[in-house]
Amino acid sequence: MPRFPYETVDVFTDRPFGGNPLAVFTDARGLSDVQMQALAAEMNYSETTFVLPADDPANDARVRIFHRTAEMPFAGHPNVGTACVLARHGRDRDGILRFEQMAGLVEIAVERDATGAVTGAVIAAPQALSFGIELPADEIAACAGLAVNDIITAAHNPVQASVGVKFVLSQVAPEALAGATPDLTVFRKLVRQRSELAGRLSLFLYARDGQTIRARMFAPLAGTWEDPATGSASATLGALLLSLDGGDEAAFTITQGVEMGRPSLLKVTSRRSEDGFHSRVGGSCAPMFRGEAQL
Repeated sequence: MPRFPYETVDVFTDRPFGGNPLAVFTDARGLSDVQMQALAAEMNYSETTFVLPADDPANDARVRIFHRTAEMPFAGHPNVGTACVLARHGRDRDGILRFEQMAGLVEIAVERDATGAVTGAVIAAPQALSFGIELPADEIAACAGLAVNDIITAAHNPVQASVGVKFVLSQVAPEALAGATPDLTVFRKLVRQRSELAGRLSLFLYARDGQTIRARMFAPLAGTWEDPATGSASATLGALLLSLDGGDEAAFTITQGVEMGRPSLLKVTSRRSEDGFHSRVGGSCAPMFRGEAQL
């Protein structure tokens, strides 16, 4: 009976039982797509990764990312966590890892402490900022169980945006953020009415105080009622805010997961380049469990 080893880590935290948990299957050769999806559902984390040999030997791995119901083209905490796991196995090259993914090539810089122990990683999102549809404030408020005047539209309307995977980003009043609660019926209705969403609605709400941000992310249609740390959405938000604020570079500190009892800290840097706005997102990573699946 084949055995497939895995490790779990808590990402965007420096201690166990915080941040966003992730399962990493460190050698997924021999697993079918159906088995990968079933394992991701069984692990029941927001995402699970499967490490395969790279198609290009210049890269370090092909990493596939699955949430509970589908495969993802890119995601933040799975890349940070997978990089930390592989680096602890000595699979980085001078502190750098390059992962092939559906959305493009993801380059990761591994972070270590003075003793050489892996403490975290910083990933570069694979795409420049792009936009999809804007959504009415009242519809987003209804999705999150908020009042319309809790949605702040002075800087931008609720908007679908991506640096590799799509989120709807919406600024909310600071005092309203903690009270947000996803309404599954409204999520389903909005997806039915808006074909441009292509069946996906991951809602990233944020309250801003300068470069410091508090955030929450809801994706109940994908099985994630709330996510404790969403690196790809944070990277998208950083690029969006830089595009609105002006300038060539910006740095943001984002706190997420507080309401879930899994506080997470994400650090985002965004820059303007010739082809648009790009972001990096990084943070710490705490090792948790090891095991194997027998299939």
